[in-house]
Amino acid sequence: MTKIERRDFCFGAASAAAMSFIKAPAMAEPRTRVLVHKDASCGCCGRWVKKLQDAGFQVEVVNEPDMKSVKARLGVPASLTACHTAEVGGYVVEGHTPVAAMRRLLDEKPKGAAGVAVPGMPAGSPGMEMGGEAESYEVILFGPDGQSGFGKFRGEQAV
Repeated sequence: MTKIERRDFCFGAASAAAMSFIKAPAMAEPRTRVLVHKDASCGCCGRWVKKLQDAGFQVEVVNEPDMKSVKARLGVPASLTACHTAEVGGYVVEGHTPVAAMRRLLDEKPKGAAGVAVPGMPAGSPGMEMGGEAESYEVILFGPDGQSGFGKFRGEQAV
C-alpha cells in the first residue's frame, strides 16, 4: 500500500474542490442579424441602428444611393414608407419601429406577414428623440393580404 503524503492529499483535495466550481462555458445565444438599408447622410437612421445594437442585435448597415428601389424590391407599400428599411428573420422592418415590436414579430411569426412599419418619422419614436414630447404612433403589420395594426406606442413604450 502506498503512503500518501499529507501535502499531496491536500493539493488533490483542493484541486478537486476548485474543479467542482468551474463550469463549462455556456453556449452564447447567436445574436439575431439585422441588415439595415439607409441613406449615408441620415442621422436618425444611425440612432435607430444604435438602439438595435444596444438591444443585442447584430446589425449590418448598407448605405444605399437609391432607397426607393430598395423599398420597392422588398415590397414596402408606398403608404408605409419611412427613411430606413431593415431585413430581419425573413421580414421587412420599415422606419422607426420599436425593438419590442420587432421582437414580437420574430417571436409570433404572424401568418402571411411580410413585415412591420412605422410610416413617416413620428417625434419620439426610436431614433427620433428630439427632447420634446413623444407622439403616439402605430406599428403596422403588412403583407400580401393587406395591413393591420400591430401595436400602439409612445416613444418606445407600448400604450
